[in-house]
Amino acid sequence: MKYLDEFSNPELAQRLLDRIRTATSRRWAIMEVCGGQTHSIIRHGIDQLLPDQIEMIHGPGCPVCVTPLEVIDKALEIAAQPGVIFCSFGDMLRVPGSAKDLFRVKSEGGDVRVVYSPLDALNLAKENPDREVVFFGIGFETTAPANAMTVYQAKRLGIRNFSLLVSHVLVPPAIAAIMESPTCRVQGFLAAGHVCTVMGTDEYPPLAEQYKVPMVVTGFEPLDILEGIRRTVLQLESGRHELENAYPRAVSAAGNPAAKAMLQDVFEVTDRAWRGIGVIPRSGWRLSDRYREFDAEHRFAVGDLHTAESAICRSGEVLQGLIKPNECAAFGKQCTPRNPLGATMVSSEGACAAYYLYRRLDLPAEVAHA
Repeated sequence: MKYLDEFSNPELAQRLLDRIRTATSRRWAIMEVCGGQTHSIIRHGIDQLLPDQIEMIHGPGCPVCVTPLEVIDKALEIAAQPGVIFCSFGDMLRVPGSAKDLFRVKSEGGDVRVVYSPLDALNLAKENPDREVVFFGIGFETTAPANAMTVYQAKRLGIRNFSLLVSHVLVPPAIAAIMESPTCRVQGFLAAGHVCTVMGTDEYPPLAEQYKVPMVVTGFEPLDILEGIRRTVLQLESGRHELENAYPRAVSAAGNPAAKAMLQDVFEVTDRAWRGIGVIPRSGWRLSDRYREFDAEHRFAVGDLHTAESAICRSGEVLQGLIKPNECAAFGKQCTPRNPLGATMVSSEGACAAYYLYRRLDLPAEVAHA
């Protein structure tokens, strides 16, 4: 296939569904790690077309959603300070902190700006030498190289009024944490293709072997996802637990060596808190000692903050794959995109946002009649 629309071909999709149905002999629970895959699954109704024996579990693959409340509150505190230009991608502006969000800070006089690249923030720092410019650097391995390059350039060019508020997280440690949870039901994984375009696939075979769970690197179009599910089911049915690359047009085993070298230079691995999940050891990045002067958290001395999660929001359970969004009593009622209680309702990759956008408002039948 050469053209994007071919990856949505209904006839090919039906063939893959028929093959999945033929291969499936028992119940299987498969987790898609990436929030982009979650949106594609819900948008195209893939989970409703699959055999009843196959359940798709939505994983913690939304970078906005897993950014911990403490980091959001630090962003709000920095953004409210005079003399600061606080830059972020647009999907962070509605994410609720303990008491407000970045839109509220902006309405109260804070200089909060939406940018389309961290390099835009660096240019703002060049143009405003008398202001402190901060970029909110969040995300998985996919967005980290651009943020690393921006810090590298700031140091190289001597732009000292730029800093990065870092909350980068890593996928493989999250998979390990999911598998080690006593409530884990996951039997197979669709691994995030865009992460693997950067990092390659070397980290996944040891996980597949350690936890005896198949992993299939998958893209984001309907046929990509169906092919990933088909391969996962075939492994499950045959008792295999291997890594397969079902996204070879974008992913190689080595990944992107230049991006990986930049990440290794600018960042170092650290423990990270995940919103709704808790601290996962060695699951994130922070700026290395060579670039620590560009760390906004240190520059602005935003220390321990008192955080307060919503008492009725169950987004943490959604992120762990323990419940579907419409199983939360607040979903679509107290919690909507206009009035979100948790990040999963406002992020473009959040599971709650996908369920709301594509009108999955009702409880699953087995839950409604329980």
